[in-house]
Amino acid sequence: MLRRSSVFAAEVFEVFDRSPTDEELVAQGKALCRDFIQARLQRAGLGWNKPEHGISSSVGGRMAEVSATFLRLGDELEYMRPAVYRNIARQLNISLSSETVLSDALLAVASEIFTAGITWGKVVSLYAVAAGLAMDCVKHSQPALVLTIVDCVGEFIRTTLVTWLKRRGGWTDVTKCVITSESSLRSHWLVSSAYNVGHFLKAVIFFLLRER
Repeated sequence: MLRRSSVFAAEVFEVFDRSPTDEELVAQGKALCRDFIQARLQRAGLGWNKPEHGISSSVGGRMAEVSATFLRLGDELEYMRPAVYRNIARQLNISLSSETVLSDALLAVASEIFTAGITWGKVVSLYAVAAGLAMDCVKHSQPALVLTIVDCVGEFIRTTLVTWLKRRGGWTDVTKCVITSESSLRSHWLVSSAYNVGHFLKAVIFFLLRER
């Protein structure tokens, strides 16, 4: 009887302790991106709480804590470098009438952000850029392109971030990396990301202009 109980306990532990699959990490990353965009659109009063838009709160449990952490860190990045995360389409000099142009531009920015390696600060930066682009799409009457942005982020997660995420045990690892001080979120990797993203965006702007 004791042996059976031990075997059962081991099986249960394995289920809850197993590493997330690639598909789960991508799906969770897209859900976090949807939540991040939803929060930014609502904050701007753009009305993306309507069901027909296809974007709604989609995470719960531990992932809800991750989503809240991402939003708080995103607030910090935007506070430190507000101009970087606004009017993204204008900064990149791209039209918002084409899914291909939008996807190519976002993937180019993402590639530049992660050129020197992966950190949680850079992941949050990517989400902030995606949210900035989503706001541009809605403001320019192209709400359907928001889903294109989410899918694009999901594809980048699949091709570039999955292995790194698996080594860290999944998305919940970000909640362990936050350093708080005087009730405001401050960490050296976040500050560094804020300044680096400005450089990356400028580099991508010149790249896109040269390739046009």
